[in-house]
Amino acid sequence: MPESKGRVLLAYSGGLDTSCILAWLIEQGYEVVAFMADVGQEEDFEAARKKALSVGAKKFYLEARDIDLKREFVTELIYPAVQANAIYENVYLLGTSLARPVIARGMIAVAEQEGCHFVSHGCTGKGNDQVRFELAFYGLKPDIKVIAPWRIPEFYNRFAGRQALLQYAAEKQIPVQQTAAKPWSTDENLFHISYEAGILEDPDITPPADMWKLTTAPEDAPTTPERISIEFKAGLPVKVTVPDEKKEYTDPVDVFLALNQLARKHGVGRIDIVENRFIGVKSRGCYESPAATILRVAHMDIEGLTLDRNVRALRDQFVTIELSRILYNGHWFTPEREFVISSIPASQRTVNGVVRLKLYKGNVVVEGRSSDEGLYDEKESSMDELGGFEPTDTTGFIQIESIRIKKWAQANIRKGQSGTEPKDVYRVRV
Repeated sequence: MPESKGRVLLAYSGGLDTSCILAWLIEQGYEVVAFMADVGQEEDFEAARKKALSVGAKKFYLEARDIDLKREFVTELIYPAVQANAIYENVYLLGTSLARPVIARGMIAVAEQEGCHFVSHGCTGKGNDQVRFELAFYGLKPDIKVIAPWRIPEFYNRFAGRQALLQYAAEKQIPVQQTAAKPWSTDENLFHISYEAGILEDPDITPPADMWKLTTAPEDAPTTPERISIEFKAGLPVKVTVPDEKKEYTDPVDVFLALNQLARKHGVGRIDIVENRFIGVKSRGCYESPAATILRVAHMDIEGLTLDRNVRALRDQFVTIELSRILYNGHWFTPEREFVISSIPASQRTVNGVVRLKLYKGNVVVEGRSSDEGLYDEKESSMDELGGFEPTDTTGFIQIESIRIKKWAQANIRKGQSGTEPKDVYRVRV
């Protein structure tokens, strides 16, 4: 036997790509340890273990720790994103991105334990995940070496397409599931599931009804709406009340799982988008983010009642945008992430209260909210009484606000631009 090139820890999914990569790494002279992380996906982990070992892995690690890993995922990644209203390109709730730091941290811990010289993954050379994983690896262990087969010419020239991988799997006697019925790839965790590639690469193809895994189709959801309430403290959901079930949930993991179940039942959380990947390529993706969709609606609503407008504006302009970018681009283990995350508690100190919601056929409808924070004054806002507000004060307010606008208008008049006639820039062209 030739001398080993070293020990590799492979991020293993049990699918066609990583199973072939496992065999190829062994073929290249590496010892391979397979690694999987249970971040809430519905997966037959025992079948994956048997498959990895049958292909030739020296060992198989399942990073699970049951409820503890899920709690780490919820409290350290998901909840800060909820507090910041993190979102990418105004629609994607960052479900894949959020799981990567948890998985990477588990991989580096096992790599050190097993004395692995390398870590490897099955991410494509065009995608975001290669960036997210590798930057996380380097942020945790700067001297780690990464083997990325889909960026190695000897690999991607040999396996130009799925058919070549299937042929290689047959040669190596690697069992593979039939994929012709579902020609797309998926990535799942507690937060969401994503679908991309295959037939979805045509952005004008409607996803088949049986593609969606987590949520009921809105048209097939119950015809009776379900009402729930969510209590927030410092911007965090601390209690979910479901009257129809006569149940309350207070543990962070239970809260998220309960909202997932409710959203799935009522068809909440589906999107179909074309997004801009970090490396500059546009990509069509379909996502289901059930609980996350409910939490975003509820959290944004309670902020309207409890958060100072200037604090909210600053948070929206900086924290929301920057944390979303950090998550999407894989910059979690960086100084800027530490800085941005540290600013979240100050912005959420007053975000305390209860939001009442209706779930109905894919919709999350806010039906009411309450809080003791005192920023909202019903009498002051009322149209039926003054409530301590002096309308005459507004005259001076408007006069001050109008100073610069009047000066701008006067300057235009001197230039012969009265502003009374519509300019081309204002016209709607048909």
